[in-house]
Amino acid sequence: MAKAIHSMIRVLDEARSVAFYEKAFGLTVADRLDFPEFTLIYMSNSETGFEVELTVNKGRTEPYALGDGYGHLAVSVADLDAEHARFEAEGLAPRKLVAFAPAGEVIARFFFVADPDGYQIEVLERGGRFK
Repeated sequence: MAKAIHSMIRVLDEARSVAFYEKAFGLTVADRLDFPEFTLIYMSNSETGFEVELTVNKGRTEPYALGDGYGHLAVSVADLDAEHARFEAEGLAPRKLVAFAPAGEVIARFFFVADPDGYQIEVLERGGRFK
């Protein structure tokens, strides 16, 4: 059976991206592999074995075009309201809190935030199928 272990995104500025993921989600650098043409930075925390892999292509000076195929990464938190307030206090510019209730009953609460490269991250309140 397959097990999800990481999601890779290309970033322009290693320090800026590492700082964002540390501040926003408490991820720390688990490993850093440096190669002549690129660097891979694996970030994780004790909540899960899943990692975010930041890929920095050396010599790149232009931001990446995310295109229309990228969706989002999602994380879950125990207290969505507290996390939203913390993101605001940290200057991370979270979007508004949403109570998703397509049939009248709330099935999810969340907000989105963009990382320094424009990748969208959904922050969901734990509960139901979002553990």
